Amino acid sequence: MVSSSETNLNQANNSVVEVSLSEITNNQTTSVAPVHTATGVYVTIHGHFYQPPRENPYLDAIERQPSAAPCHDWNERILHECYRPNAFARVLNDRGELVGINNNYEYLSFNIGPTLMSWLERHDMEVYQKIIEADRKSCQRLDGHGNAIAQAYNHIILPLANERDKYTQIRWGKEDFRSRFGRDPEGMWLAETAVDYPTLEVLVAEGIRFIILAPSQAERCRPFSSPDNPDPEWIEVGGNQIDPTRPYRCFLRRSDSDNSTETPYIDIFFYDGPISRDMGFNDVLNSSHNLAGRIGQAIRGDQRPSQLIAVATDGETFGHHKGGTEKCLAYAFLGEFPHRNWNVTNFAHYLSINSPTWEVALKPVTAWSCCHGVDRWQDDCGCGGGGTWHQKWRRPLRDSLNWLRDQFVDIYEDFGRHFFKDVWAARDEYVKVILDRSLENIKNFFSKHQNHNLTEAEKVDALRLLEMQRHSLLMFTSCGWFFDEISRPEGTQILRYAARAIELAGDVAGVKLEKEFVSQLAFAPSNVDLFKTGDEVYRQLVATAQITLEQVAAHYAINSLFTTYTREQRVYCYNTKQHDYQMRRMGNLSLAVGQLQLTSEITLECKEFIFAVLHLGGWDFHCCIQPFTGRRVYTEIKEKLFDALQEGSIANVVMSMAELFGKSSFGLGDLFAEERQRIMGLLSQETLNRLDQLYTQVYRDNYSIMMAFRRDNLAVPQELQVAAEVALGHRLLTSARTLEAESSDGKLSISHLAELEALATEVSQQQCRFHNLEVKESLERLIVSSLRHILYDNEPDNLELDIQGLERVVEVGNQLNLGLSLIGAQEIYFQSLESQIVPLCLGYIQRVNHTQMEPNTEGEIVVETTWELPQIRKLLQLGKKLAIDVDQWLNQLY
Repeated sequence: MVSSSETNLNQANNSVVEVSLSEITNNQTTSVAPVHTATGVYVTIHGHFYQPPRENPYLDAIERQPSAAPCHDWNERILHECYRPNAFARVLNDRGELVGINNNYEYLSFNIGPTLMSWLERHDMEVYQKIIEADRKSCQRLDGHGNAIAQAYNHIILPLANERDKYTQIRWGKEDFRSRFGRDPEGMWLAETAVDYPTLEVLVAEGIRFIILAPSQAERCRPFSSPDNPDPEWIEVGGNQIDPTRPYRCFLRRSDSDNSTETPYIDIFFYDGPISRDMGFNDVLNSSHNLAGRIGQAIRGDQRPSQLIAVATDGETFGHHKGGTEKCLAYAFLGEFPHRNWNVTNFAHYLSINSPTWEVALKPVTAWSCCHGVDRWQDDCGCGGGGTWHQKWRRPLRDSLNWLRDQFVDIYEDFGRHFFKDVWAARDEYVKVILDRSLENIKNFFSKHQNHNLTEAEKVDALRLLEMQRHSLLMFTSCGWFFDEISRPEGTQILRYAARAIELAGDVAGVKLEKEFVSQLAFAPSNVDLFKTGDEVYRQLVATAQITLEQVAAHYAINSLFTTYTREQRVYCYNTKQHDYQMRRMGNLSLAVGQLQLTSEITLECKEFIFAVLHLGGWDFHCCIQPFTGRRVYTEIKEKLFDALQEGSIANVVMSMAELFGKSSFGLGDLFAEERQRIMGLLSQETLNRLDQLYTQVYRDNYSIMMAFRRDNLAVPQELQVAAEVALGHRLLTSARTLEAESSDGKLSISHLAELEALATEVSQQQCRFHNLEVKESLERLIVSSLRHILYDNEPDNLELDIQGLERVVEVGNQLNLGLSLIGAQEIYFQSLESQIVPLCLGYIQRVNHTQMEPNTEGEIVVETTWELPQIRKLLQLGKKLAIDVDQWLNQLY
């Protein structure tokens, strides 16, 4: 059985009737011998994978984004729609059955933004490793030239950056790439392909060999001079007329200090613009046949020895913008392109076998998504969302941030020289700390860059300065200008980076930049009446999101009433150490008092606090925080508060807290969003349980009446229908949780499964509309754990019952219309198909035919005797039900 979302997967390979497992396997493992001269047609599909940084600058974590539901945030949603599907891309036959799983990153040329790679490393190590592995395998396949290229660090528009920031962005991008892929990058992707000649000069100085640009960015080109043509004429190609099937060399002017006799240069590939646009906006990716056909139209018939058809688009096109298209890519790479004798390559490899023979001159300042140079990121140029809103805010926002950056430069140089031998060299290498914030690595960083042995307080200030510079770079992330409105999440996010940098500057230098910065934002007109100008965007959306250490302590205190913290625990980017904690309850009142040490793992700032939190029941919390000043003061506070609690008077406790801590206090609304929502759920649970009981009683009392309505084909009264849906929904969730808990080893509890089946039948009878994500995910986990048990626990005697149990779980999901995804189960079965199931089939066939078995490494003949034909068939039939092509083996065993 497959979910409805998988029914259209066969369109990815509609040009082929049948694909065998052996064909796919051979294509995946075959290496290309090193080639030193390019011949024939080469194809490169480049994916620019990138997401805006979304982390809260104070928590170093992405908070829940409701618009990304059912996922936690947009990074997670796109992970499941794009990044993961491309790591495990399915190749299907014409019946929609799985015949192969391909890692598309092995064949795609790609760059992945460093900030996105950092997120992937934290949240899906399996996909992260598949990407790293893909680059390694492409290096093996393509004579040492990997598919991955670097990216300037956080997607700023480099032509709009000052020279120092250009260098840091490129150096950070290189170091991030090196730390992940274990090699130096040959090429680099520029944000929005924005480029000018000063940017090229920095790229060349930093050893970048090539870049990728849009054809519209070229101005003119000409062949290299030769004895027959020593001064070839320039050909004007400014109207997208450059031939993108060859690489070009762009020569730069030599600096006055350069004594070299060679003119510096960088090589440039121009992607095929029309095909790239069609991939994003037409039906080219509907099937691999369409894709290959469209690429074939670009092949030049002029008998040149080789040509490269290169296309480039946002990597998120493959699965996120266009659902399921990762399957089109997979079959194109493994079927369509090889069938046409096209070589799948990457830019670095093609450059190694076909050096440029043409040079190119670029237009002065350009980008791929703006026809006005780079005005999309600084002016009201009209490039945006296509609506009626203006972009008059762009220039004031850019000017305000440029002014702020320059203030940070002065602060960094003035105060940084007290800590660092070379402040800018320290900033360039700070990326190594960003990648690894362990205390040992921070120690090594300071050992190299400090100009004297820094005290702990000096280290905190030094890290604050470096973080100020990091946020100064982040506040220029291009996404903030890309759309039509300053108050969108992207614009708000870069302003939050600015606010954090302002705060850090104040902590170190005592300067107050916020007032002047906000006054400048007043010149940035918003399209939204609620804000009117950028200063109100800052006040309403940015200033309100700022977080102090006192708020972190309050978050810890309130949350401690519902969470058992260990003595030392990480809370977001803070390490907490609980020196003392006591909680007492009296009736509905709960009072906790504690002594807490907070340490930022980013700046190493450390503070100790005393907290007291009173829960008055329901949604009412009263939390007070003050710095820890000594054990005696803390003990006195604790004793006075518990004495007041003993009196049983809420007023006395609150008055005592005000007397001891001051009038400032925190409530539930001051918690960070994630935990606030979790606690709201916990506080609501008692009420929900009572409602479940009430609706269950109503449902039971009126069951016969509802059935009478059903028999007469009459609509059940809405009040009774709601009672049925609430009651049955609660029972289903409880039953699914119980079944999963009792089946933790993969052996399904038959009694609990039968109970769930009965409930599913009752839901169907009552025509309940029911979709609970937790039930769906629980059943999907049960299917995977049951399949693992069947495949790996080697219990052939129980095989039939185990398979029946798994099928019953799938049937329950289908009966409830949950839209179960069998992707995880398919991947597990497919992995074991070659490693376990096919050897079982071969072993049986050899035994039946009395074929001589090959000895193992010890010279022994190993014969599998535990699995017989009926059991092997059942395993294969299970694969058939999971929509996996096992016909080759089923046919041989019948």
